[in-house]
Amino acid sequence: MKIAVNTGGGDAPGLNAVLRAVVNSAASRGWHVYGVRDGYNGFFRPGGVHPLTTDMVRGITGLGGTILGTAISGSPFEFPREGEVVDISDEVVRGFYEQGFDAFIAIGGDGSFRLAKQFMDKGIPIVCVPKTIDNDVNGTHVTFGFQTAVATATECLDKLHSHAESHRRAMCVEVMGRYCGWIALHSGIAATADVILIPEIPYDLDAVCAKIERRYTAGRTFAICVIAEGAHPAGGGMMTLGTKEQGREVRLGGIADHVAEEIRSRTGVETRSLSLGHLLRGGHPTAYDRVLSLQYGAAAVRAIELGKFGSMVAFDPPDMVFKPVDEGIEVTKSVPLDSEVIRCAREMGICLGD
Repeated sequence: MKIAVNTGGGDAPGLNAVLRAVVNSAASRGWHVYGVRDGYNGFFRPGGVHPLTTDMVRGITGLGGTILGTAISGSPFEFPREGEVVDISDEVVRGFYEQGFDAFIAIGGDGSFRLAKQFMDKGIPIVCVPKTIDNDVNGTHVTFGFQTAVATATECLDKLHSHAESHRRAMCVEVMGRYCGWIALHSGIAATADVILIPEIPYDLDAVCAKIERRYTAGRTFAICVIAEGAHPAGGGMMTLGTKEQGREVRLGGIADHVAEEIRSRTGVETRSLSLGHLLRGGHPTAYDRVLSLQYGAAAVRAIELGKFGSMVAFDPPDMVFKPVDEGIEVTKSVPLDSEVIRCAREMGICLGD
């Protein structure tokens, strides 16, 4: 059995651990694994498809990033070439079969899944592994990288407490979360934030400012506000940066700056804002994410052994199971408004903007 594997979309802590598990699990069956560099782009570049041996993946479990590189733009179905956007997907299919591959493991988020589904329809036998720090892939309990991103955000928020208290400031901190507020909600609760704004709950600035004023009136002369990048006011839209690039989602940003300025102008409280941005993607995965990633990788090879092509590996504690890849792309996994974590936030007195 000859297996190709790639990593697509944004990087996430744990990607290298998945790759190590894929290689080692395949080797235990006498199979061979080849890495495709930079998404599917490796099929078009000299040396872009190369063997991955157990020696090559030794010691990478705890490393951030991905040894294969990744690609967010430039889908083979809409590929920029010589000033035009062309469909070169048939070249990927041809490269897959000409190099003698029997199966493909695609590691990525919903965008990568949609791309993989298009290649499945062209006849490539694919197994998908869900990857996103946002934890927004439907059908799986949790994605690897999420717990590390939450831990990183929480550490940063903890450090900001002393600064905010010393300067009597309200700090507005923007974290990743385009359509879902998992990172903002979990890190905000963990770091005892006063306000948490997430895309699932359109916010009312009057409610946010009232929370800040109550806190200052009570003698607590600082505040921490955690804001997902996709948070938006009731009746308004998300804040974007620049223009949309071909093949990519529009960039979000600036919401923390906006909320901070509104708090300052409405309450007179000194405010500062910052974005943690790509800090949340980097660094070494936590022990939890390392173990989770290794399980995902091993299960992907098991799926190939069982002939579960067209499926995604899903974590259904305590087991890894296989579900149709359509389940991972048909809907985004948002934070349920009746969830225990939402109830916890409200009962802790955290303002969710409504």
